[in-house]
Parts: sequence; structure tokens; C-alpha cells
Amino acid sequence: MNRIRANRTVTPGPSRREFLTSTAAAATAVSVPYFVSSKAMGAGESVPPSEKITLGVVGIGPRCTYDMKSILQLNDVQCVAIADVQQSRRDAGKKLVDDHYASQDCDLHRDFRELIARDDIDAVIVATGDRWHAAASIMAAEAGKDVYSEKPCGITIADCQNIAQVFDRTGRIFQAGTQRRSVPNFQQAVQLARSGGLGKIETLHATVYIPSLRNEWLPAQPTPDKAVCDWNMWLGPAPWRPYNEQYVQGRWRDQYDFDSGARLLDWGAHTVDLCQWANDSDDSIPVTYEPSSENIVCTYANGVKLVIDFLSDPFGDRGPRWITRLGTCPVRFVGDEGSVETGDEGEIVASSKALQAKLGNVNRVRGLDVSAHARNFFDCVKNRQQTVCNPTVMRRSHIACHAAALSWMLNRSLTIDPKTERFVDDEEANRLCSRATRDWA
Repeated sequence: MNRIRANRTVTPGPSRREFLTSTAAAATAVSVPYFVSSKAMGAGESVPPSEKITLGVVGIGPRCTYDMKSILQLNDVQCVAIADVQQSRRDAGKKLVDDHYASQDCDLHRDFRELIARDDIDAVIVATGDRWHAAASIMAAEAGKDVYSEKPCGITIADCQNIAQVFDRTGRIFQAGTQRRSVPNFQQAVQLARSGGLGKIETLHATVYIPSLRNEWLPAQPTPDKAVCDWNMWLGPAPWRPYNEQYVQGRWRDQYDFDSGARLLDWGAHTVDLCQWANDSDDSIPVTYEPSSENIVCTYANGVKLVIDFLSDPFGDRGPRWITRLGTCPVRFVGDEGSVETGDEGEIVASSKALQAKLGNVNRVRGLDVSAHARNFFDCVKNRQQTVCNPTVMRRSHIACHAAALSWMLNRSLTIDPKTERFVDDEEANRLCSRATRDWA
């Protein structure tokens, strides 16, 4: 036993208000910026097999494939198994891993429960569709595995609470895949805000897609053989519906049954998280949420406003409110002495030359880069310290996103108690904090 394991054509549906009303009735540590050397990344050094972290992958679609191209470069990590309900993805994942190691050793599983039951695996990446993130992460923790989960980590407030509680109880390591906390330009912008460089913080701006709420069914198609695509396992805890190949190709997004927070968490899990950090609110959330056609204005107990801005074209022209060249997932922090804005292209723009000078040189790393974030996770697997996006950080920033999404869905202002994470005098909103799950096993 190595020392890591020793530590261990569609009919229009109801309005969003009508849909949510029926659904509700049915549903009974601050990290300073850090920069990672190639040596710290595990490059250029030989690691004995007994000292390597053994890794299993649960779900290997496009995002996980992107992540794995970085993770495979880490000499102290060895991917030994992949689980996916689709044969084509299992085979592609095995080729990626085996080609890298020049071997045929990567094992494949259709049912991820077989993978997490293995005692030769230390940690797992959960990169399924959103509907599975919470359940798979919790099952892995209960099986003694450390978990890196792609975001959104839970599609409901209750999911996020349950993840935090289980990882606290089991003592397993958890990292939310909100990797922009580990990207230099975002770190520097946050540090400028937290250090008082912008004066008293007044407003935080986070970008998201225009929210969307849909629940129509695509036309039924013949269900494939389990070996090709295990449809029951693909659905998992989500409500049953007939198979259509477009779902497994990505058409599940925007669908209430499969997605989270009316798509608000697609970007909001990152951008709201960065605003939480800039406001020193990792242990809290905004109290009030006021939706409009352009944004959701959330207000913290300290009076700071978090403006969640809907971008009509997230990947193109964003109008006068945002600097397009800064890239996707932009955020802006505004204080009474200036502001700073940054995005995925790595550049930071400050409101004055003096503030720009305070920033100094910026190490340009694209916001999608998972290298440093994965390194932080695997280091914490070894030293048993909390990750930069640990369960508490995830819980608070995700719940802030979910509360904002519910205010948009219900089309009314909401107030939440940050301590109890319950909405004040709004039982309909509280019922929507969880969803009934299907008995899929």
C-alpha cells in the first residue's frame, strides 16, 4: 500500500413561473496569489510508482479530456481507470491515457461504482454531466476517495450542502473545478481588491449567460444497448425520459432536469466565486437578490452589491459594459478609489495608471488552464490540507448562484439567511432548494 492510500419538434411548455410552481409542489482561509514552477508541477523529476497518486476518471467528455491533457503531465499522478456510460468516450479516454503512458494498462468501466469501489485508487475526477456531480462525489467520498469535481458541483442548494457535510464528516479532500481561483490574472485582481488597492469595495460585477429554463422532451429514439450507452445510468438521479442521442451529445444543457440554476452556474460558478473571494465572503453569501431583464442585483450584509450581468453574446460583442478583448468569464471589482477588470485572456485593465502600476507584470495564463488548480488538489491529497476551492468555498459561492437563479426563475426578490441558508418567508423558494431524485440503481 503506498503512502497516499495510507492517508487516505417541440410543443411550447409552460411559462417558467408555471413550471416552477408545479415543480415546487412536487418536490416534497484566504489564499494569496501563487505561481507554480515547472518543478512544483512535477516536471523533470522521477517519482517511484509507490509514491504516485492513483487516479480514476468518472465521465470523460470534452471538458475532462481537456483537463486530462494537463493532469497526464504530472509525474506524481497515474491515471489507472476510466468510467463512462458511453463506449465511444471510454475508448477515446483509454487511447488518450494509454498513448501517453505507452501502455495498455488503463482499465475501463461502464458503471462508475465499480471504479470507486477499487482499493487501488486514491482520487477521482468527477466530470459527468451536471446531474451526476453531487451524487458521484458523495459516493466517492463514502468509498474513501478524494475528489476533484467539475462545476457546477451540485444542481441544487441541497446538493451543495450535502457535499460539504459529507466531505467534512469523511475527512476526504475536495476541490471544486472552479480553476480561475488558480489563474494568475484573476488572483492579482482579487488581491488588489482585498488589499485595499481599490479603496472601499462598492460593487462586484460577475458575468453569466442569459438564463434559460426549458423542459421539453426530444423525440423518442430506440434505446441503445447498455454496452454502447447505458441510458439508465446516464440519467442517474434525474427524472426518466425516453432516449434521444442528442442528449448524450450535449443537448441536455438548458434542460431543468439535467442542468442547474437555469444555466446561471455555467459561468456564475466561476465569476460569482471570484466576486465572493474579492469581497472576503468565502464564509457567507449575499442576503438579498433582485432580478431584472438585464441582471440580478445581490446585496451583502456589508452593503456591497454583486451585480450578476446577463451577456446576450458571451463569446462576442458584449456592448459598452465590458471590455471584449479580455475574453470570456470577465469580472470587475469597483471601489471608491478605482476599479479593475479581467477575463480569460489574462490581461488586467485598471481604471488608472497608478492602479495599473500596482498590478505590475501579469503572468498571462488562459482562464481555462487547469494545471495549477489540479496541482493544488494533488498536493492536498498528499498533505491533507484544504484546497483553494474546498467544500466551504464551493458551498457558499454555488448557493449564492442558486439563490440568484431562483430569484430569476420565480421573477421576484428573495431574501436568504446566510447562516441557515434558508429563504425568509418564502416556502416556494425553499421547496426549490432540493429536487426529488429517481431510483435509478
